[in-house]
Amino acid sequence: MNRAIRILATAMTIFIGTLFLLSGPGVQAADTPRSIRLAHTDWSSSVASANLVKAVFEEKLGIKCELVSLNADKMWAAVAEGKADATLSAWLPDTHAHYYEQFNDRVVKLGPNLEGTKIGLVVPNVTLGRLTAGTGIQNKPYMDIDSITELKAHADKFNHRIIGIEPEAGIMRKTREAMEAYGIEGKFRLVESSEVSMVAELSNAIRHQKWVVITGWLPHWIFARWNLKFLDDPKGVYGKTGHISTIVRQGLQADMPRAYRLLDNFSWKPEDAGQLMMWIQEDKGIFPYEKALRWIRSHPDRVEKWIP
Repeated sequence: MNRAIRILATAMTIFIGTLFLLSGPGVQAADTPRSIRLAHTDWSSSVASANLVKAVFEEKLGIKCELVSLNADKMWAAVAEGKADATLSAWLPDTHAHYYEQFNDRVVKLGPNLEGTKIGLVVPNVTLGRLTAGTGIQNKPYMDIDSITELKAHADKFNHRIIGIEPEAGIMRKTREAMEAYGIEGKFRLVESSEVSMVAELSNAIRHQKWVVITGWLPHWIFARWNLKFLDDPKGVYGKTGHISTIVRQGLQADMPRAYRLLDNFSWKPEDAGQLMMWIQEDKGIFPYEKALRWIRSHPDRVEKWIP
């Protein structure tokens, strides 16, 4: 009986030891790579880049990727707190400067993934009727305004409103600064809404040739859809052209080196982002992942350069 018990105990020890080895981090990391969480905002450019990188993770690297949609402030906080692994939507050096200042010691900045961004106040540059008259002379736009300094004189035509997006967005913070700098905070109200609502207001105003001013940014598909222009900003409140950076949580490089390298390698151009955003808008934004797969099929050489 004692011999049987010793044999059973030995067998159990070997069994438990084997389970321990199989559940160790080395085997788990090699066989079943953990999923990665990407935080993004509801901006068209952010949705496009997040879905594109998600598609590369899942289709090319076999790494499950979860997208988390958050307002800008919560997006930065999620990466800093480790609740998200990365974001591709850090607008620097101006738009998200206050977020970077708040969280820079708790995140890792991988650098720009898109160069040539711009933010500011945007108005239609659309003519009344046809672009040219019968004589061949080009018709003038129905809104004869070029600078933020001119807003105050036309406040009634704008119904005393600047159409914005969610209040936590960096461009809203800059717009509040601009309203104070140009002395129009008493003449205008900054309307808090969403990107979808803002674009709907813009579309309706252009259709009925009404005056409208919105918080706008590049890259964005609306600049391909309509003829628009940024109002001059002589005080430089909105800054100059910038870039969108990739931000990751601390420890990601050690935890998921292949995922880290893909995020570090990812970069594209404004025209690339514009193309994907237009494709996404074809279906009113319902199938962004499918459009990202289409973009991957159309740009195999570009995608290959990102893969570690």
